[in-house]
Amino acid sequence: MSVNIKEISKEDLVKKMFDLGAHFGYARESRHASTKPFLFGLKNKTVIIDLEKTADSLAVACDFAKSLGLAKKSIILVGTKKEAANVIQNVAVEYDLPYVNERWIGGTLTNFKQIRSRIDRLIDLKDQEAKGELAKYTKKERNVIAKEVSDLERYFESLITLTKLPGAIFVVDSKKEAIAVAEATKVGVPVIALANSDCNIEGIAYPLVANDAQLKVIEFFAREIAEAHREGVREGDKKAAEPTPVA
Repeated sequence: MSVNIKEISKEDLVKKMFDLGAHFGYARESRHASTKPFLFGLKNKTVIIDLEKTADSLAVACDFAKSLGLAKKSIILVGTKKEAANVIQNVAVEYDLPYVNERWIGGTLTNFKQIRSRIDRLIDLKDQEAKGELAKYTKKERNVIAKEVSDLERYFESLITLTKLPGAIFVVDSKKEAIAVAEATKVGVPVIALANSDCNIEGIAYPLVANDAQLKVIEFFAREIAEAHREGVREGDKKAAEPTPVA
């Protein structure tokens, strides 16, 4: 369950994140200078993150995510490291958002037209299979097609709903997902990043400095962003359904 951060106090939000372990950074030697304003201090040579500042950043990021939902713009959830992969998939599926949890394919944003052609190829092959139209091919040809479908599913099925560039990407660990961040920056897609003290957050539009290696922390932030986006979508749908005032 997500927490509606607008319905709880900042104190309670900070406590929630603290209980999850969001305040744990890395060793001082691993600290990136760009995260310094978000750090509280050291404890046993481990960086402690200032969760009050993280709470402020989360509120801003959620407002942005909601605005994207209102505008019917999507968010890609990205998390390919082992701690994040399953969480990102589960949250994305629950909230009907595109996601990447296997490997970021180079060109996903910078060469979106080509990537979309691969997605369309996958849709076409699965449609042919469902209609029994692949029966006309030889067994060898069907095996080749099956291998192609399997490969396409692995990397592109999670992006099927992405028909145009997203309004933003949400990444877990901007250091790990440096290629995705670089592509988003190049094409002007804002980045929301859950980033620990070792990450370079310069150029990140919405940095969420917190422990990016703890499963429950990852789930918390991913759900908050996804829920804010859903709230925007629902609000937009409600407005669209309202009758037009008569002049």
